[in-house]
Formats: sequence, C-alpha cells, structure tokens
Amino acid sequence: MARKNYTVEQIIVKLRKIEVLCGQGRTIAEAVRQEDITEQTYYRWRKQYGAMSSDDAKKLKMLEKENARLKRIIANQALDIEVLKDVTSKNF
Repeated sequence: MARKNYTVEQIIVKLRKIEVLCGQGRTIAEAVRQEDITEQTYYRWRKQYGAMSSDDAKKLKMLEKENARLKRIIANQALDIEVLKDVTSKNF
C-alpha cells in the first residue's frame, strides 16, 4: 500500500466513516480495509485525533502555525542577543 499524506480533516472524516461502519456490524479490520488504511494507522489516528472535530482540527492547525512563527521569532532574538554579547565582550 502506498503511503499517502492525509490532512487532519481527512483523517477525522475517515475515523467517523470507520465508526459508522463498525456501528453497522462490521469489524474494525473490515472497516479500515474499506477505507484503505491499516489497523495500526487507525489506532494511531484514533489516539491522536479521536475526540477531535473538524473545527478543532482547524484550530489545531492554526495554533501549530502560530507556534512555529513564535519559535522563529525567539530563535532570531536569541541569535541577536548572542551577537550583542559577543560584540560587547570584546575589547576594542
């Protein structure tokens, strides 16, 4: 099976479809096979995204983006501080 990259929204939709199929009497193995994922992937996704809705997924994506931006800002500030310390510690 080829590796596919799914968005968080797509993962949540697949998890809900599998829940519906299991509710109709299918086993988890049959349901995940129908959705073209492995059982291991299903359980990993369920652990990570199980209680999440689509709105929560969008908020998560937005927060991750903001977090990455803030980390870049902090890294740049730390670099600036180190450069200033280097400059002020040298005797000219």
